[in-house]
Amino acid sequence: MTPAVPTVSLATLALADSRFPGGGHAHSGGLEEAVHRGAVSGPEQLAEFLHGRLHGAGAQAAVFAAAAAHAAARGVRPDHWSLLDAELDARTPSPAQRAASRAQGRGTLRAGRAAWPSRALDELLATTGSPHHPIVVGVLLGAGASGSPADAASVVAYLSVSGPASAAVRLLGLDPFAANAAVTALRADTERIAAEAARTAGHRPESLPGTSSPALDLLAEQHQRHHREEVRLFAS
Repeated sequence: MTPAVPTVSLATLALADSRFPGGGHAHSGGLEEAVHRGAVSGPEQLAEFLHGRLHGAGAQAAVFAAAAAHAAARGVRPDHWSLLDAELDARTPSPAQRAASRAQGRGTLRAGRAAWPSRALDELLATTGSPHHPIVVGVLLGAGASGSPADAASVVAYLSVSGPASAAVRLLGLDPFAANAAVTALRADTERIAAEAARTAGHRPESLPGTSSPALDLLAEQHQRHHREEVRLFAS
């Protein structure tokens, strides 16, 4: 008997693709500031940075992407989106991190409305105005794009490390193969984080897990300050 082959929706693949016009290419996820400070200078340090980012910001994003996908699939009152948005805000103490998340959310929402329009997406936009990126991804996949909470969690967890890895090639001149190897080395961790996020997808917004990333918060704030003083390659 041939074992069943897991299927992945086209929407899931598209949202995880760096060519999707969501604006992620303009963000390094704190890597630019880490490079500027000498904390990341080669493949070994990049691998450590990506590991920390996945288990911090990536895990937090996965939780809210999964919750948004679950809510969009079952249908919720429009005010649920403002609650979900406020809870992610509360778990993101850095204003610079919040701004970066909302900037990518706006870009992804514009592209997503063209590809997968839905009532849930319209309600999200009407309720929050400028939603967070993980929530947008979750709604896109949960509201008719054939994606599950686990899919949504996997997309944002993967993007949390693939974006900085791509930025490392530009910032450090790293071998692209080495940068991508650092991402694929995190496969088991990424899958575990997505699975854990999916298990909490049905929780009330205020009961969702929170993951702190104080070092990333500090890097984000310093990058924003330096970005105002001098030209930087990335917005965050």
